[in-house]
Amino acid sequence: MTVPDLYRYKREQKKVIVVTAYDALFTRIVEQAGLDVILVGDSLGIVVQGKANTLSVTMDDMLYHTRLVAGAAQKSLIIGDMPFMSYQAGKEEAVRNAGRFLQAGAHAVKLEGGAVMVDRIQAMTQVGIPVIGHLGMTPQSVNQYGGYKVQGKESDRAQVLLDDSKAIEEAGAVAVVLEAIPAKLAQAITAQLSIPTIGIGAGLHCDGQVLVLYDLLGMFDEFVPKFVKPYAHLKADALQALRRYKEEVEQGKFPSDAESYH
Repeated sequence: MTVPDLYRYKREQKKVIVVTAYDALFTRIVEQAGLDVILVGDSLGIVVQGKANTLSVTMDDMLYHTRLVAGAAQKSLIIGDMPFMSYQAGKEEAVRNAGRFLQAGAHAVKLEGGAVMVDRIQAMTQVGIPVIGHLGMTPQSVNQYGGYKVQGKESDRAQVLLDDSKAIEEAGAVAVVLEAIPAKLAQAITAQLSIPTIGIGAGLHCDGQVLVLYDLLGMFDEFVPKFVKPYAHLKADALQALRRYKEEVEQGKFPSDAESYH
């Protein structure tokens, strides 16, 4: 999977399937399942590090996990998620940090924000760094929004998102994530862009979908957004397995003769 394939998928109306991953083991599992794109998401701040939001995730954190994923991936397009304050301060710092993601093995980077990020996207694109945008509920702005809330419900806000999507496409973005916006708005954005839209809580009409791996597998349940559909219940399975292990050790059933050397 390459960046030009994203455009081809859009033209051929083939869905782009994206999932997050943060380590080598899950990367191999994702690839064996035949998925197209892996996002090394700053969501690791919540699901891996146990923080309340993504704001404390550092470049070192992201580069470490990007190297783990890129080292294990054989065919996926790897996107590195630029963490809070790695690109907001100015375009020179943004380009430098984006370049570090590519040096760590990513094929593209993702950043949050619309028209205000045009100069960063242009600067990255000019030096050969593919950029994915991110509009709607942008988690790094959680304090501004007063929590994780649906965006673009009001007509004026919807128009801003429409304008932002066009602005980042014209700046050179190769795709855009649309998070937690009304499905009809996501459909309108998808129709006006020649680059693919990747939805998360943005309805059926996006060109692709992304979910956080731990949400998809039913491993993380401290809060479950409306847009999450668990396709497994691995937390429940893990709890059952650990309780059985504890019980068998306490009762002298493990290790049995089968697990012992002679």
